[in-house]
Amino acid sequence: MLVGVPREIKAQEYRVGLTPSSVREYVAAGHSVLIEREAGAGIGASDEIYQRAGASIAASAEEVFERAAMIVKVKEPQPQEWQQLREGQILFTYLHLAADREQTEGLLRSGCTAVAYETVTDERGGLPLLAPMSEVAGRLSVEAAGSALKRPAGGRGVLIGGVPGVEPARIVVIGGGIVGTQAARMAVGLGAEVTILDRSLPRLKELDDMFAGRVRTRFSTSEALDQEIVAADVVIGAVLIPGASAPKLVTRPMLKTMKKGAVVVDVAIDQGGCFETSHPTTHDHPTFVVDSVIHYCVANMPGAVPLTSSHALNNATLRFGLALASEGLSAIRRDPHLRAGLNIHRGKVTCEAVANSLALAYQAPLEALAG
Repeated sequence: MLVGVPREIKAQEYRVGLTPSSVREYVAAGHSVLIEREAGAGIGASDEIYQRAGASIAASAEEVFERAAMIVKVKEPQPQEWQQLREGQILFTYLHLAADREQTEGLLRSGCTAVAYETVTDERGGLPLLAPMSEVAGRLSVEAAGSALKRPAGGRGVLIGGVPGVEPARIVVIGGGIVGTQAARMAVGLGAEVTILDRSLPRLKELDDMFAGRVRTRFSTSEALDQEIVAADVVIGAVLIPGASAPKLVTRPMLKTMKKGAVVVDVAIDQGGCFETSHPTTHDHPTFVVDSVIHYCVANMPGAVPLTSSHALNNATLRFGLALASEGLSAIRRDPHLRAGLNIHRGKVTCEAVANSLALAYQAPLEALAG
Protein backbone atom coordinates (compact mmCIF):
# COMPACT_ATOMS: atom_id res chain seq x y z
CA MET A 1 0.00 0.00 0.00
CA LEU A 2 1.13 3.58 -0.64
CA VAL A 3 1.02 5.38 2.71
CA GLY A 4 1.02 9.18 2.69
CA VAL A 5 2.12 11.61 5.41
CA PRO A 6 1.23 15.28 4.88
CA ARG A 7 2.81 18.06 6.91
CA GLU A 8 0.63 19.09 9.84
CA ILE A 9 -0.98 22.47 9.23
CA LYS A 10 -2.86 23.10 12.46
CA ALA A 11 -1.53 26.20 14.24
CA GLN A 12 1.68 25.52 16.18
CA GLU A 13 1.58 21.79 15.44
CA TYR A 14 5.09 20.39 14.99
CA ARG A 15 4.48 16.65 15.31
CA VAL A 16 4.60 14.29 12.34
CA GLY A 17 2.47 11.23 11.53
CA LEU A 18 5.39 8.89 10.86
CA THR A 19 8.91 9.22 12.24
CA PRO A 20 11.83 7.99 10.11
CA SER A 21 12.10 4.83 12.22
CA SER A 22 8.42 4.06 11.54
CA VAL A 23 8.96 4.65 7.83
CA ARG A 24 11.67 1.99 7.89
CA GLU A 25 9.19 -0.45 9.44
CA TYR A 26 6.55 0.26 6.77
CA VAL A 27 9.09 -0.13 3.97
CA ALA A 28 10.43 -3.35 5.50
CA ALA A 29 6.86 -4.67 5.50
CA GLY A 30 6.65 -4.06 1.73
CA HIS A 31 4.80 -0.72 1.70
CA SER A 32 5.69 2.55 0.00
CA VAL A 33 5.73 5.80 1.97
CA LEU A 34 5.22 9.26 0.52
CA ILE A 35 6.15 12.17 2.83
CA GLU A 36 5.35 15.80 2.10
CA ARG A 37 8.56 17.83 2.00
CA GLU A 38 9.62 19.22 5.38
CA ALA A 39 6.89 17.25 7.17
CA GLY A 40 9.46 16.19 9.77
CA ALA A 41 11.08 19.59 10.27
CA GLY A 42 9.42 20.01 13.67
CA ILE A 43 11.24 16.95 15.05
CA GLY A 44 14.52 17.72 13.29
CA ALA A 45 14.05 15.03 10.62
CA SER A 46 15.10 16.34 7.20
CA ASP A 47 13.82 15.08 3.87
CA GLU A 48 17.20 13.38 3.38
CA ILE A 49 16.72 11.40 6.61
CA TYR A 50 13.31 10.25 5.40
CA GLN A 51 14.75 9.27 2.03
CA ARG A 52 17.44 7.20 3.74
CA ALA A 53 14.66 5.48 5.66
CA GLY A 54 13.06 4.55 2.34
CA ALA A 55 10.42 7.23 1.82
CA SER A 56 9.74 9.28 -1.28
CA ILE A 57 9.31 13.04 -0.93
CA ALA A 58 6.23 14.80 -2.30
CA ALA A 59 6.37 18.44 -3.31
CA SER A 60 2.94 19.22 -1.85
CA ALA A 61 0.15 17.98 0.36
CA GLU A 62 -2.06 17.76 -2.71
CA GLU A 63 0.26 15.13 -4.17
CA VAL A 64 0.16 13.12 -0.94
CA PHE A 65 -3.65 13.14 -0.75
CA GLU A 66 -4.02 12.37 -4.45
CA ARG A 67 -1.67 9.40 -4.56
CA ALA A 68 -1.85 7.71 -1.16
CA ALA A 69 -4.27 4.91 -0.31
CA MET A 70 -3.86 5.63 3.40
CA ILE A 71 -3.18 8.98 5.07
CA VAL A 72 -1.38 8.96 8.44
CA LYS A 73 -1.53 12.18 10.44
CA VAL A 74 -1.41 13.42 14.00
CA LYS A 75 -4.15 16.04 14.36
CA GLU A 76 -7.63 16.10 12.88
CA PRO A 77 -7.75 17.14 9.20
CA GLN A 78 -8.36 20.81 8.58
CA PRO A 79 -11.01 21.89 6.00
CA GLN A 80 -8.55 22.08 3.12
CA GLU A 81 -7.42 18.55 3.99
CA TRP A 82 -10.76 16.80 4.42
CA GLN A 83 -11.83 18.27 1.08
CA GLN A 84 -9.03 16.25 -0.54
CA LEU A 85 -10.02 12.93 1.01
CA ARG A 86 -11.91 10.48 -1.18
CA GLU A 87 -13.98 7.33 -1.02
CA GLY A 88 -11.91 4.22 -0.40
CA GLN A 89 -9.09 6.17 1.22
CA ILE A 90 -8.16 5.36 4.83
CA LEU A 91 -7.45 8.19 7.26
CA PHE A 92 -5.57 7.24 10.45
CA THR A 93 -5.19 10.09 12.97
CA TYR A 94 -6.70 11.80 16.00
CA LEU A 95 -10.20 13.06 15.15
CA HIS A 96 -12.09 14.13 18.33
CA LEU A 97 -15.32 14.35 16.34
CA ALA A 98 -17.77 14.62 19.25
CA ALA A 99 -17.05 18.33 19.63
CA ASP A 100 -16.57 19.06 15.92
CA ARG A 101 -19.68 18.83 13.75
CA GLU A 102 -18.06 20.64 10.81
CA GLN A 103 -15.22 18.15 10.54
CA THR A 104 -17.61 15.22 10.99
CA GLU A 105 -19.80 16.42 8.14
CA GLY A 106 -16.73 17.02 5.98
CA LEU A 107 -15.49 13.48 6.53
CA LEU A 108 -18.96 12.08 5.86
CA ARG A 109 -19.11 13.92 2.53
CA SER A 110 -15.65 12.66 1.54
CA GLY A 111 -16.66 9.01 1.71
CA CYS A 112 -13.36 8.09 3.36
CA THR A 113 -12.76 5.52 6.07
CA ALA A 114 -11.62 7.42 9.17
CA VAL A 115 -10.00 5.54 12.04
CA ALA A 116 -9.47 7.65 15.17
CA TYR A 117 -6.49 7.04 17.43
CA GLU A 118 -8.47 8.12 20.48
CA THR A 119 -11.09 5.34 20.29
CA VAL A 120 -8.88 2.36 19.41
CA THR A 121 -8.97 -0.02 22.38
CA ASP A 122 -6.84 -2.78 23.86
CA GLU A 123 -7.41 -6.08 25.66
CA ARG A 124 -7.68 -4.34 29.04
CA GLY A 125 -10.28 -1.85 27.87
CA GLY A 126 -7.74 0.95 27.67
CA LEU A 127 -7.08 3.46 24.90
CA PRO A 128 -3.50 2.64 23.87
CA LEU A 129 -3.16 5.28 21.15
CA LEU A 130 -4.52 8.06 23.32
CA ALA A 131 -2.45 7.07 26.34
CA PRO A 132 0.97 8.42 25.28
CA MET A 133 -0.41 11.86 24.42
CA SER A 134 -2.44 11.84 27.63
CA GLU A 135 0.78 11.22 29.52
CA VAL A 136 2.46 14.14 27.78
CA ALA A 137 -0.53 16.46 28.21
CA GLY A 138 -0.90 15.56 31.89
CA ARG A 139 2.70 16.44 32.59
CA LEU A 140 2.58 19.60 30.51
CA SER A 141 -0.59 20.75 32.30
CA VAL A 142 1.37 21.39 35.48
CA GLU A 143 4.13 23.23 33.61
CA ALA A 144 1.46 25.39 31.94
CA ALA A 145 -0.22 26.06 35.27
CA GLY A 146 3.07 27.07 36.84
CA SER A 147 3.72 29.61 34.11
CA ALA A 148 0.19 31.01 34.22
CA LEU A 149 0.33 31.38 38.02
CA LYS A 150 3.21 33.86 37.77
CA ARG A 151 2.27 37.48 38.35
CA PRO A 152 3.57 38.78 34.98
CA ALA A 153 1.15 36.32 33.32
CA GLY A 154 -1.74 37.65 35.41
CA GLY A 155 -1.68 34.85 37.95
CA ARG A 156 -1.76 34.94 41.73
CA GLY A 157 2.02 34.99 42.00
CA VAL A 158 2.23 31.57 43.64
CA LEU A 159 5.19 29.22 43.30
CA ILE A 160 3.88 25.69 42.83
CA GLY A 161 6.19 24.12 45.38
CA GLY A 162 6.35 27.04 47.77
CA VAL A 163 9.45 27.46 49.94
CA PRO A 164 10.16 26.54 53.57
CA GLY A 165 7.73 28.44 55.75
CA VAL A 166 5.36 29.30 52.87
CA GLU A 167 2.48 27.13 51.69
CA PRO A 168 2.76 25.52 48.23
CA ALA A 169 0.09 25.84 45.57
CA ARG A 170 -3.11 23.84 45.98
CA ILE A 171 -3.77 21.88 42.80
CA VAL A 172 -7.05 20.08 42.19
CA VAL A 173 -7.17 17.43 39.47
CA ILE A 174 -10.61 16.43 38.18
CA GLY A 175 -10.31 12.87 36.87
CA GLY A 176 -7.99 10.09 37.96
CA GLY A 177 -7.17 8.59 34.57
CA ILE A 178 -3.88 8.83 32.70
CA VAL A 179 -3.94 12.63 32.33
CA GLY A 180 -4.91 13.16 35.95
CA THR A 181 -2.36 10.68 37.26
CA GLN A 182 0.49 12.23 35.28
CA ALA A 183 -0.57 15.75 36.30
CA ALA A 184 -0.61 14.68 39.95
CA ARG A 185 2.77 13.00 39.57
CA MET A 186 4.32 16.21 38.25
CA ALA A 187 2.58 18.40 40.82
CA VAL A 188 3.64 16.19 43.74
CA GLY A 189 7.18 16.15 42.40
CA LEU A 190 7.24 19.94 42.48
CA GLY A 191 5.96 19.99 46.04
CA ALA A 192 2.36 21.07 45.50
CA GLU A 193 -0.58 20.11 47.69
CA VAL A 194 -2.63 17.88 45.39
CA THR A 195 -6.21 16.59 45.47
CA ILE A 196 -7.60 14.16 42.89
CA LEU A 197 -11.36 13.85 42.34
CA ASP A 198 -12.83 10.80 40.64
CA ARG A 199 -16.10 8.85 40.67
CA SER A 200 -14.49 5.39 40.73
CA LEU A 201 -13.76 4.11 44.23
CA PRO A 202 -11.45 1.35 42.92
CA ARG A 203 -9.46 3.96 41.03
CA LEU A 204 -9.25 6.22 44.09
CA LYS A 205 -7.89 3.28 46.08
CA GLU A 206 -5.30 2.63 43.35
CA LEU A 207 -4.25 6.28 43.41
CA ASP A 208 -4.02 6.30 47.19
CA ASP A 209 -1.68 3.30 47.05
CA MET A 210 0.25 4.71 44.10
CA PHE A 211 1.02 8.01 45.79
CA ALA A 212 1.44 6.52 49.28
CA GLY A 213 -0.58 9.25 50.93
CA ARG A 214 1.14 12.15 49.15
CA VAL A 215 -2.13 13.20 47.48
CA ARG A 216 -5.64 13.59 48.83
CA THR A 217 -8.30 11.59 47.04
CA ARG A 218 -11.99 12.50 47.11
CA PHE A 219 -15.04 10.93 45.60
CA SER A 220 -16.28 13.44 43.03
CA THR A 221 -19.63 14.97 43.94
CA SER A 222 -20.95 18.45 43.28
CA GLU A 223 -20.35 19.35 46.91
CA ALA A 224 -16.78 18.04 46.86
CA LEU A 225 -16.05 19.92 43.66
CA ASP A 226 -17.51 23.13 45.08
CA GLN A 227 -15.36 22.84 48.17
CA GLU A 228 -12.16 22.06 46.31
CA ILE A 229 -12.24 24.74 43.63
CA VAL A 230 -12.88 27.52 46.15
CA ALA A 231 -9.56 26.74 47.83
CA ALA A 232 -7.60 25.86 44.68
CA ASP A 233 -4.83 27.83 43.04
CA VAL A 234 -4.99 25.51 40.02
CA VAL A 235 -7.75 23.23 38.71
CA ILE A 236 -6.81 20.73 36.01
CA GLY A 237 -9.67 19.23 34.00
CA ALA A 238 -8.69 15.65 33.08
CA VAL A 239 -12.07 14.08 32.40
CA LEU A 240 -12.57 11.64 29.53
CA ILE A 241 -15.60 9.80 28.19
CA PRO A 242 -14.15 7.84 25.24
CA GLY A 243 -15.33 9.28 21.95
CA ALA A 244 -17.96 11.53 23.55
CA SER A 245 -18.14 15.20 24.53
CA ALA A 246 -16.64 16.01 27.90
CA PRO A 247 -19.18 16.85 30.62
CA LYS A 248 -19.24 20.47 31.81
CA LEU A 249 -18.33 19.87 35.44
CA VAL A 250 -17.33 23.42 36.40
CA THR A 251 -20.01 25.99 35.61
CA ARG A 252 -19.69 29.76 35.32
CA PRO A 253 -21.25 30.34 38.78
CA MET A 254 -18.75 27.87 40.27
CA LEU A 255 -15.90 29.66 38.51
CA LYS A 256 -16.90 32.92 40.19
CA THR A 257 -16.09 31.38 43.58
CA MET A 258 -12.45 30.79 42.67
CA LYS A 259 -9.56 33.00 43.78
CA LYS A 260 -8.61 35.96 41.63
CA GLY A 261 -5.66 34.94 39.48
CA ALA A 262 -6.27 31.21 39.91
CA VAL A 263 -5.66 29.00 36.88
CA VAL A 264 -7.73 26.33 35.14
CA VAL A 265 -6.11 23.99 32.63
CA ASP A 266 -8.67 22.20 30.47
CA VAL A 267 -6.94 19.13 29.07
CA ALA A 268 -10.35 17.87 27.89
CA ILE A 269 -10.70 20.75 25.42
CA ASP A 270 -10.28 18.41 22.41
CA GLN A 271 -13.58 16.85 23.45
CA GLY A 272 -15.27 20.20 24.11
CA GLY A 273 -13.80 20.89 27.54
CA CYS A 274 -15.05 20.25 31.08
CA PHE A 275 -15.28 23.91 32.13
CA GLU A 276 -18.35 25.78 30.92
CA THR A 277 -16.20 28.84 30.13
CA SER A 278 -13.58 26.99 28.07
CA HIS A 279 -12.90 27.47 24.38
CA PRO A 280 -9.92 26.18 22.37
CA THR A 281 -6.72 28.23 22.30
CA THR A 282 -3.35 27.84 20.57
CA HIS A 283 0.27 27.88 21.65
CA ASP A 284 0.48 31.38 20.14
CA HIS A 285 -2.22 32.67 22.49
CA PRO A 286 -2.68 29.93 25.09
CA THR A 287 -4.69 31.74 27.77
CA PHE A 288 -7.68 33.98 28.31
CA VAL A 289 -9.39 35.34 31.41
CA VAL A 290 -12.97 34.87 32.58
CA ASP A 291 -14.10 36.27 35.94
CA SER A 292 -10.47 36.91 36.95
CA VAL A 293 -9.58 33.22 36.42
CA ILE A 294 -6.91 32.37 33.84
CA HIS A 295 -7.93 29.65 31.38
CA TYR A 296 -5.33 27.54 29.56
CA CYS A 297 -7.15 25.59 26.84
CA VAL A 298 -4.59 24.67 24.17
CA ALA A 299 -6.10 21.92 22.02
CA ASN A 300 -2.80 20.33 21.00
CA MET A 301 -0.66 20.57 24.10
CA PRO A 302 1.74 17.74 23.12
CA GLY A 303 2.55 19.67 19.92
CA ALA A 304 4.79 21.90 22.04
CA VAL A 305 7.19 18.98 22.58
CA PRO A 306 7.01 17.33 19.15
CA LEU A 307 10.15 15.23 19.37
CA THR A 308 9.00 13.45 22.52
CA SER A 309 5.38 13.33 21.39
CA SER A 310 5.96 12.05 17.85
CA HIS A 311 8.13 9.16 18.98
CA ALA A 312 5.78 8.26 21.84
CA LEU A 313 2.80 8.33 19.48
CA ASN A 314 4.53 6.26 16.79
CA ASN A 315 5.53 3.64 19.35
CA ALA A 316 1.82 3.14 20.05
CA THR A 317 0.34 3.48 16.56
CA LEU A 318 2.87 1.49 14.54
CA ARG A 319 1.37 -1.99 14.82
CA PHE A 320 -2.14 -0.74 14.07
CA GLY A 321 -0.95 1.31 11.10
CA LEU A 322 0.97 -1.63 9.68
CA ALA A 323 -2.14 -3.81 10.00
CA LEU A 324 -4.23 -1.24 8.11
CA ALA A 325 -1.58 -0.91 5.40
CA SER A 326 -1.25 -4.68 5.00
CA GLU A 327 -4.90 -5.73 5.22
CA GLY A 328 -6.97 -2.58 4.62
CA LEU A 329 -10.58 -2.92 5.72
CA SER A 330 -10.02 -6.59 6.54
CA ALA A 331 -7.86 -5.52 9.46
CA ILE A 332 -10.78 -3.54 10.88
CA ARG A 333 -13.17 -6.46 10.40
CA ARG A 334 -10.74 -8.88 12.05
CA ASP A 335 -9.55 -6.82 15.00
CA PRO A 336 -12.25 -5.60 17.44
CA HIS A 337 -9.82 -3.10 19.00
CA LEU A 338 -9.02 -1.49 15.67
CA ARG A 339 -12.72 -1.66 14.80
CA ALA A 340 -13.45 0.43 17.90
CA GLY A 341 -11.40 3.16 16.23
CA LEU A 342 -13.61 3.28 13.15
CA ASN A 343 -15.51 6.57 13.43
CA ILE A 344 -16.56 7.21 9.82
CA HIS A 345 -16.98 4.83 6.88
CA ARG A 346 -18.37 5.78 3.47
CA GLY A 347 -20.71 8.46 4.69
CA LYS A 348 -21.80 6.69 7.90
CA VAL A 349 -20.99 7.48 11.54
CA THR A 350 -19.71 4.25 13.04
CA CYS A 351 -18.83 5.44 16.54
CA GLU A 352 -21.89 5.46 18.76
CA ALA A 353 -20.51 8.07 21.17
CA VAL A 354 -19.88 10.48 18.30
CA ALA A 355 -23.33 9.87 16.83
CA ASN A 356 -24.98 10.51 20.19
CA SER A 357 -22.94 13.64 20.88
CA LEU A 358 -23.83 15.17 17.51
CA ALA A 359 -27.37 13.73 17.21
CA LEU A 360 -26.46 11.89 14.00
CA ALA A 361 -27.54 8.49 12.72
CA TYR A 362 -25.33 5.62 13.85
CA GLN A 363 -24.44 2.44 12.02
CA ALA A 364 -22.54 -0.40 13.70
CA PRO A 365 -19.04 -0.80 12.24
CA LEU A 366 -19.51 -4.36 10.95
CA GLU A 367 -22.79 -3.38 9.29
CA ALA A 368 -21.15 -0.40 7.62
CA LEU A 369 -18.19 -2.49 6.46
CA ALA A 370 -20.53 -5.08 5.00
CA GLY A 371 -22.38 -2.48 2.95
